[in-house]
Amino acid sequence: MNDTVIVGVDGSPSSLAAVDVAAQEALLRGARLRIVHAFSRPADLGPMIHGTLAWAEQRAHDRSPGLEIARTVASGETLTVLRSESRHAVLTVVGGRGRGGFGDLLLGSTVVQLAAHGHGPLLVVRGRPAPEGPVLLAVDGSSAGAAAADFAFAEAELRGAPLVAMHVWNTWSEPTPYEGPADPLNVVVDLDRLRERHRKLLAEAVAPWRDARPRVAVELRLERARVRHALLDASRGAQLVVAGARGHGGFTGMLLGSVSQALLYHADCPVAVVRGRE
Repeated sequence: MNDTVIVGVDGSPSSLAAVDVAAQEALLRGARLRIVHAFSRPADLGPMIHGTLAWAEQRAHDRSPGLEIARTVASGETLTVLRSESRHAVLTVVGGRGRGGFGDLLLGSTVVQLAAHGHGPLLVVRGRPAPEGPVLLAVDGSSAGAAAADFAFAEAELRGAPLVAMHVWNTWSEPTPYEGPADPLNVVVDLDRLRERHRKLLAEAVAPWRDARPRVAVELRLERARVRHALLDASRGAQLVVAGARGHGGFTGMLLGSVSQALLYHADCPVAVVRGRE
């Protein structure tokens, strides 16, 4: 894995806020920072954007003195450029709103496609300024969620923050096998048994990382609720939400449906979407 954090910059306030976060992330990791701007037409490239990039670089230096910083200006569509750049990064950071080269980042499916098909973790800076609280890990028990857990525990340790591992369950989002007589009309659900099954899933999903990073204070939070609403509510007290790029159960289609879009559009703090490397 490369030791570079990249950040997409277009001069918007959101992208400059992303520079602040990316610089801090690079500093925490002892990594380099690369500031990236994409342009699809020659008219989009001019003295103003070079001034913007210089300003972004100075901003990063001011907030993280001693950080090694480089700038890249690339021709191409936003998704194509960032996906290519993410191959060489330990983390890709973008703002939640933009203009110019990154103006469409959170319009339509661009950020969803980047999260689903990029390389390595994507951090989208959004929500309240300077959020405080624990790192919030959305746990679904899938094999893909292991990468998210690894990232979340590492991030919590780097930030010196506690971690809340949250698993949301309900009786309508996941089929529950009925082990009694074959009767299609039987809709009885053993809630205690179902709750215990999800409690065990949550504990087992984070156990390897609790052992590997004992300095991270961990709270296991099991909630029976609608996944989307529960995560958005929890984001109001978190400094970062971490979710996997694929899931099952309560997080089915996480980066393709309403839950992912709710996080990326409406979370009250930055959102990190993590997928395994190719």
